[in-house]
Amino acid sequence: MSTPVLDLRGVAYAYPDGHQALFGVDLHVHRGERVALLGPNGAGKTTLVLHLNGILRSGAGTVRISGLPVAPDNLMEIRRRVGVVFQDPDDQLFMPTVRDDVAFGPANLGLSREVIAERVESALRAVGMLDFADRPPHHLSFGQRRRVAVATVLAMEPEILVLDEPSSNLDPAARRELAQIIESLEVTVLMVTHDLPYAVQLCERSVILSGGIIVADGPTPDLLADEPLLARHRLELPYGLDPRGLGPRAGSRPAG
Repeated sequence: MSTPVLDLRGVAYAYPDGHQALFGVDLHVHRGERVALLGPNGAGKTTLVLHLNGILRSGAGTVRISGLPVAPDNLMEIRRRVGVVFQDPDDQLFMPTVRDDVAFGPANLGLSREVIAERVESALRAVGMLDFADRPPHHLSFGQRRRVAVATVLAMEPEILVLDEPSSNLDPAARRELAQIIESLEVTVLMVTHDLPYAVQLCERSVILSGGIIVADGPTPDLLADEPLLARHRLELPYGLDPRGLGPRAGSRPAG
């Protein structure tokens, strides 16, 4: 087996107020996988994600990205390898134009103007926003800003793309467009989401984190078909959705 792109072993973390958020988490994601990280509010999902690029440091255990430890001396390289797209795109977009925002990360790597320009064009093309390169981000729709936020991360050529609730606050068309973009990317994906249909559509594997521990790890359709498992961890599919077929259960009535 190849070295995991993402390798957490025994990761535990307590906040300064004493709240224990993670209890010995083991998680291994290999190159090319798309994995959904599921769990109820307060499960520890955000705490786990903040360990992946060194914003938080574990009290116990280790985090490695393609074999490189997440440690102070490695943070610049770790943050290039791990691209995090936050739930609110306005947390990542702060430059006068879309082009400037996407160029910001590569410029901080000290790349040449030519390479930066190539990366900006490639990243914006990948998310269907090349025609908006010279627009101010705040003039874009929410869905367009989220796609630009993805582009800012892709321009760094990460080894793993971490998406925090990517479908939240999107209308159906923007949700579908973003799903098509995610499916087209040749990058390892860890997707944190409460949107179980999005998980089954995009991720062949899911991990359920609950109470700071991983309670299930397996093929997404199998996990989401386990109704007692979902109920124990406050997860619910939309009524009538069959996760094994991405459609209504046999015998269910269509809405309307």
